[in-house]
Amino acid sequence: MIKFCKTMKIIILRLVAFILFLSLLQLNTIAKAEEPKPISKEDVSKAINEIFENKGKAILNGDLEFIESLYDKNTQYGTWAYEYEERKVKYIRNWAQKQGIKFVEIGPKVMIKSIKGGGKSFSAYLVCNTEYKYVYQGDIEEVNCSRIGTYHTINLSNRDGVWIITKEWYNDPFADSLNMDNIKADAISQYIASQDERDFSNINERRIKAVEYADRYCGAASEEQYGYKYNRKYRDYNPEGGDCANFASQILFEGGKFRKNTAWNYNDKDATGAWLNADKFKNYMVNSGRASVIAYGNYEKVYKASYKLLPGDFIAYEKKGDITHISVVTDADSKGYALVTCHNTDRNRVPWDLGWSDKKIKFWLIRVHY
Repeated sequence: MIKFCKTMKIIILRLVAFILFLSLLQLNTIAKAEEPKPISKEDVSKAINEIFENKGKAILNGDLEFIESLYDKNTQYGTWAYEYEERKVKYIRNWAQKQGIKFVEIGPKVMIKSIKGGGKSFSAYLVCNTEYKYVYQGDIEEVNCSRIGTYHTINLSNRDGVWIITKEWYNDPFADSLNMDNIKADAISQYIASQDERDFSNINERRIKAVEYADRYCGAASEEQYGYKYNRKYRDYNPEGGDCANFASQILFEGGKFRKNTAWNYNDKDATGAWLNADKFKNYMVNSGRASVIAYGNYEKVYKASYKLLPGDFIAYEKKGDITHISVVTDADSKGYALVTCHNTDRNRVPWDLGWSDKKIKFWLIRVHY
């Protein structure tokens, strides 16, 4: 009897041990199943695309509350990034009122070049090609399309499954002027609304070729078929202060067939001042007789004269007495409003004053003599 009891005790202990083992094994399996998977670069890429898509919709709808939720405002960099987006939303709304238009779609296409980091914090470098579609209030059937290309450095952190932007930098086309105070929006929008679509079917071959070159090599703002790249025959001067005059010179030389000379020249990845510098480019074109001034002054003074601009002409933008930017006219929208293409930042057929509507900025509207 005693021997039997000992045997039963051993069996029970072994059974209990086995049950405990199974329980521990099950708990370990559950714990492993509940462990979050490491965040991959594919996850980061997906998150970035979703952020840009949703931000585009929020900008379109003026949803500042949603945009604010994307940024970490507990950091100085996150706060600055949000505050800039806030100013941009207000500027776009004010510009649309001045223009008498309504944006109907803001569609970003993101090309991620690199992703670094690990754990829950990552940084990325990317190119964003954003298509802005708009209609005039009295002509909603005619949809106009512009493309803007931007180059972004962005830091993100994943917090409890939610992605937050902790830092963002990009060279934005609206950064040159986010101030539209005292612009007579109603009078301007009424004048623009009274205009008709313009017919450019009779412009000469050199102007046509200039526009084709501009469309092809406007970088991040170009169409997908062109690869969002500059012409690699030429040096990119963006890291050295800007590439706008270099691109305008290329358009006139490669497309417009203007001949180089000692004053205006590019050779072996080097350039003269008139080829490369915005101020010197404008002065050279006008003083050489290759171009002439249509109008000069602030926006309210020149916007009516802008309807004289033809594809292949150019606009010089002056701040504090210094010309800081050059854009080439490449088309006009459904109300005949001139559209421009340029580098830094990359624009493709964008309304010529978008991002520049400020009383302190003066415009040189220049006719090029092809």
